[in-house]
Amino acid sequence: MNATTSLSTLLGIRHPIIQAPMAGVSTPRLAAAVSEAGALGSIAVGAGNAAQARAAIQEVRKLTAKPFNVNVFTHRPAQADPAREAQWLDYLRPHFAALGAQPPGALREIYTSFLADPAMLEVLVSERPAVVSFHFGLPSADQIAALRAAGCVLLASATSLEEALAAEAAGVDAVVAQGYEAGGHRGVFDHEQPDPAIGTLALVRLLAARLRLPVVAAGGIMDGQGIAAVQRLGAAGAQLGTAFILCPESSATAHHRQLMRAGAGKDAGMEPGEGGGRLRTAITAAISGRPARGLVNRFFDEVGASGHPPLPDYPIAYDAAKALVAAAGAQGVQDYTVNWAGQGFQLARELPAAELVERLAAEMAQG
Repeated sequence: MNATTSLSTLLGIRHPIIQAPMAGVSTPRLAAAVSEAGALGSIAVGAGNAAQARAAIQEVRKLTAKPFNVNVFTHRPAQADPAREAQWLDYLRPHFAALGAQPPGALREIYTSFLADPAMLEVLVSERPAVVSFHFGLPSADQIAALRAAGCVLLASATSLEEALAAEAAGVDAVVAQGYEAGGHRGVFDHEQPDPAIGTLALVRLLAARLRLPVVAAGGIMDGQGIAAVQRLGAAGAQLGTAFILCPESSATAHHRQLMRAGAGKDAGMEPGEGGGRLRTAITAAISGRPARGLVNRFFDEVGASGHPPLPDYPIAYDAAKALVAAAGAQGVQDYTVNWAGQGFQLARELPAAELVERLAAEMAQG
């Protein structure tokens, strides 16, 4: 059995393609459409509570009986630091003032880490999704044991060989090799250490050569030719996120879609300076407190400019960003919107999810 067949068998899918969870963009409808088409659809529940997670899982099940993935955030729980948080809000105050608004009086930990959320574990154990995946680190041994006992296949993202070996030792079933090109949050286990910043191709080859587990490539892969390329390097399959943003089933905002279309050269209605050739992605921690790649705007160039004060912990910093986005939105200003995207965003296609999966599979077969 080759690596691709092994992954497809492990996940119960026809095509070795995983739609990335993408909190804030993925939906039960998107996940179900991808799974119905023979790939693995995903939903992200890390940005919600246990009741919301159960509702999302049940919504996917209303739409498909096929396997799907439920992703949780396994970051180190935030440590509140009122002085640091007040300093960050003072730093953001001029941005709020320019919008005729005031920053919030205090910041909250808006997402609970799976590591500190027994209610979320109970939901997953009782709902028994076919696949559960982890981002930002690994769960405890007891959590892994409980999910294994529930029959869940376990995936973990890794940005380095060290993280991948830790995931293998922890007992996961496959590792998602997240290259530096990937959109959204970097999955680094300890973001206070230097980011390994390894590209997808190098990371896939490294992990495929050193791990006993199937390796799933992620980062910058937008078409079937890209999937075929990483398979030649030893990947058992690929996880694509940015490629699915323009699907009608995603919950991407109208502005996010407009930027993506402009990047692909398909939207002449953009404002000056936002045209496709000038759009770019970069990584900043200034939005959420953890490094993440998105389409550059004032959050990257101004808020995240060098010399800013220390960031509050993730996701406390995100509470400030969301308040600034809301203040800007109330004035019709798009300069602070959060539009996660990977480096291959200009290759995005606006297709229904099922049609995109079939197109990817056909391109992959052609090599």
